[in-house]
Amino acid sequence: MKFIPSIDRYIFRLVIVPMLGVFALAASLLMLDKMLRLFDFVAVEGGPIGVVFKMLATLLPEYASLAIPLGLLLGILFAFRKLATSSELDVMRAVGQSYGRLLRVPYIITFVLMAVNIALVFYIQPISRYTYEQLEYELRSGALGASIKVGEFTSLADRMALRIEESEDDGRQLKGIFARVANDKGQVLSISAREGAFLATTDSPDTIILRLLDGTIVQDTGSQTPRVLTFTRHDLPIDLPQMEEFRNRGDAEREYILPELLSIGWSAEEPETRRDASQASFNFRMVEVVMMLLMPLLAVALAIPPKRSTSALGVFVSIVMVVAYHKVNEYGEDIAALGRLDPFLALWGPFVIFAVLIGWMYYRVAFVPGGQAIGALEAGFAKSAKWIGRLFGRGRRKARDGHLAPAE
Repeated sequence: MKFIPSIDRYIFRLVIVPMLGVFALAASLLMLDKMLRLFDFVAVEGGPIGVVFKMLATLLPEYASLAIPLGLLLGILFAFRKLATSSELDVMRAVGQSYGRLLRVPYIITFVLMAVNIALVFYIQPISRYTYEQLEYELRSGALGASIKVGEFTSLADRMALRIEESEDDGRQLKGIFARVANDKGQVLSISAREGAFLATTDSPDTIILRLLDGTIVQDTGSQTPRVLTFTRHDLPIDLPQMEEFRNRGDAEREYILPELLSIGWSAEEPETRRDASQASFNFRMVEVVMMLLMPLLAVALAIPPKRSTSALGVFVSIVMVVAYHKVNEYGEDIAALGRLDPFLALWGPFVIFAVLIGWMYYRVAFVPGGQAIGALEAGFAKSAKWIGRLFGRGRRKARDGHLAPAE
């Protein structure tokens, strides 16, 4: 660390703290919204709660790829905003530190995060997305224990109807069990038990044992008087329903890793629609990664407020710009996948416009004396704030005067 200039260490500390905070906040907000939907979905399907956290874990790479650019942008923006509002930036500029020199550490962080994002969007995210779809399929099909719902009759292997009143310990302890079973002789058994549990068997993976405790068996023998038996423990074999195997990875282009996208998107043997979709997905992921190179420049352009001002308008504008650009890319990917526009033009066209705009904004701040990237917006925002302040101040004065007026 002694070989690293103190100014670089200082800027690193200013950037890393808010950046990590934004990472955590953005990922938490994205996961919280999805968590509520997953809990509702699992409750409807009757599955174990633990599967919710498994599904959320598979979504982490997707959320991280969205949170990383936003965290990088706001981390650098807050760092330079603090330097600007405390006049430290003016001192650094006065002693010959250019913006390019001050951006050395932010760009080192950017390259590291770009490498992480490349690994996420091209390799980790496609695999995790497929795993999420597989978990959802298994939950719907009952492979995770969701086929037997508490309080409802469930048909198993067309020979048994089973109903369970209560389930505890994540489905391991069952209470209030009733079952109607048709045996091989055509007789019907009505079984009720106080409690029970499912047990795996070593003989056949397609069969499980429902161990019942303290119950009664009523056997319909065809005569007027059924046969009634009581038991303290009874093992009832249950044939598991056959479940179709989940599809192979690659149902959607977002499940392909980088080599697969390249081989499909530029293969003459593939249908044109599939080539367009693969090329659109590849270019979408590329522009999302390359866009990170513009984040330090955008952060600096929007971090520095006008002199004698502490306006935070730049923070709001930066978030709007990044989110809007991401939505434009998603739209470009969709129309390119449909073959309505060339994938390269649909994705890299908005990138060039975005890059030119950011380049102009950075040039205004870094090379034009007293220049402001959003000076007109700042002036309009300041006037609006003063007008709103006078409006509310006039309203408070009227209310105070009306309260103090003498009663007639």
